[in-house]
Amino acid sequence: MSTTQLAGPHAPELHGHGDTHGHGTRRGYVIGFLLSVVLTAIPFWLVMTETLFSTPATAVAIFACALLQIVVHVVYFLHLNTRSEGGWTLIAFIFTVVIVGITIGGSIWVMYHLNTNMMPMMPSMGSR
Repeated sequence: MSTTQLAGPHAPELHGHGDTHGHGTRRGYVIGFLLSVVLTAIPFWLVMTETLFSTPATAVAIFACALLQIVVHVVYFLHLNTRSEGGWTLIAFIFTVVIVGITIGGSIWVMYHLNTNMMPMMPSMGSR
């Protein structure tokens, strides 16, 4: 007899999908939500009140809040950590971030150089 016949067709061990990691708690979701709200409100407050007198400083603060919010979403809502699925989900996520970074950085680099190289010649630089 096979294992399926001994255990029966509805045995829980036959239907386990390797789902051994936790799905988060209500407390974790509430903390993630509150952090997301705060990290969204800070940039709005910075822009609306013009607290930082420098535009580049405001842009850096907004960018920092965006990066922190990405981390909050990944940890509290996607539950990526080194324990889930033996760390493979975290490795896959890091690989995705690297590929997206290379794609975006390369695209910006190419567009910058195309803009520089395709500028029309100045009248004083024309042929003599």
